[in-house]
Amino acid sequence: MTDPVTGPATDFDPHPGLPDWLRPVEQAARSITVHDLTRFMVPEDAEPRRSAVLMLFGEGSDGPDLLLTERAHHMASHPGQVSFPGGSLDAGETPLAAALREAEEETGLDPAGVEVFAELPELWLPPSNFAVAPILGWWREPSPISVVSPDEVHAVYRVPLSELRDPAHRIVVTGPSGWRSPGFLIGDDHDVILWGFTGGVVARLFEYLGWIEDLPDAPERAIPAYMMGGRPPVNVAVRPNTEFEERRR
Repeated sequence: MTDPVTGPATDFDPHPGLPDWLRPVEQAARSITVHDLTRFMVPEDAEPRRSAVLMLFGEGSDGPDLLLTERAHHMASHPGQVSFPGGSLDAGETPLAAALREAEEETGLDPAGVEVFAELPELWLPPSNFAVAPILGWWREPSPISVVSPDEVHAVYRVPLSELRDPAHRIVVTGPSGWRSPGFLIGDDHDVILWGFTGGVVARLFEYLGWIEDLPDAPERAIPAYMMGGRPPVNVAVRPNTEFEERRR
């Protein structure tokens, strides 16, 4: 059960089977609050559109990693942006079910190999009125992944946590109206930008864990033109000079 301010309930035993390096994430999910992740929480009188994303931790050939997707570059909404697998809840669907279903549809992963161990506080995106539930999972039995739907997904990545934590791959993404967002360089050539909502969640959770420090003076990188989709991106500020993007769909 999740409280909108304090986050998931804390009266449960440690989840069996998690690797030791993932235990700090499990512990953080018990205490982290919505205000540790964003300054926006779902208003009591709001009727938001519900969605969920899967923050899936695995362990590959390069060590612990995180599953991310890159949206197709021709899409009208947030083209080319890197995100967690996820999307809107279908009627009667739970956030957990939606996150796993969307991940399977987007990457082909087998949900049976995923051990869900926590849920972060729901995050509200005022411009789109989306309430996003981040579901945390351990990829207990990795399955083959690929671009299942080229109309929606350009690429699928397993990004090593060591690379996300490396200051050499940290940037500050800037936009035409002066906004700034924490960012990461990912991919084989570290030329793909992780920023916006997803980059902000990664940055704030990792800062809470003590895995990284805020780097407001990291090298600046202007948001690529292909990510603009013909219009300025809608952003939700989470701290001074730092912004999350509007969640897709």
